Amino acid sequence: MNRLYHFSLSPFCRKVRLTLAEKKVEVELVEERYWEQSQEFLRRNPAGKVPILRIDGRILSESQAICEWLEETVPTPPLMPRDADGRYEVRRICAWFDDKFHDEVTSKLVYERVKIGGQGYPDSKNIKAGSSRIKYHLDYMAWLLDQRRWLAGDAMTLADFTAAAHFSALDYVSDVDWNRHAVVKDWYAKIKSRPAFRSILADQVPGHAPAPHYSNLDF
Repeated sequence: MNRLYHFSLSPFCRKVRLTLAEKKVEVELVEERYWEQSQEFLRRNPAGKVPILRIDGRILSESQAICEWLEETVPTPPLMPRDADGRYEVRRICAWFDDKFHDEVTSKLVYERVKIGGQGYPDSKNIKAGSSRIKYHLDYMAWLLDQRRWLAGDAMTLADFTAAAHFSALDYVSDVDWNRHAVVKDWYAKIKSRPAFRSILADQVPGHAPAPHYSNLDF
């Protein structure tokens, strides 16, 4: 059985889960307490990070690399454009969310609200910084979506799943002002309603209940 070692609120794990589900690749989800850095875990990935995908006798790590491997080995439905310019734009936006957005927003809000391993207390300075920076990113997304049907163009791509992975984690802890831009809310409603999103909307993190609207398609 294929397995995905993951942590449910990790946006990087969620990106891989969305890609697997969209391509109808069945896996067993195994929650990984990665912060404990067990020897068995480090043997699977010496970098000490999730997600880790065990599939067809291979062990794969790094979310972007995993998703692009899946795109090449399971090409239907496609999540990358066929032209070089289109693939560049998808990769650019994936990097935007996995690097800049993660550093400025996800790490400041999700990781402060839900302390990994149950240690420490939320840092109010980080939460304030994340709450301020998310406005800039919402404005940028609105600008993109005013020109395109989806974030990277006229078709849904891995760029949308990458952004949605981060936003779904933030939405779990109720840290997104969906009323700031109707076009962004509409984008999330479209992607949230896809069958690939079902398991993510069913997530429950012990000790941290999701926001009341989290699993509602009409939010």
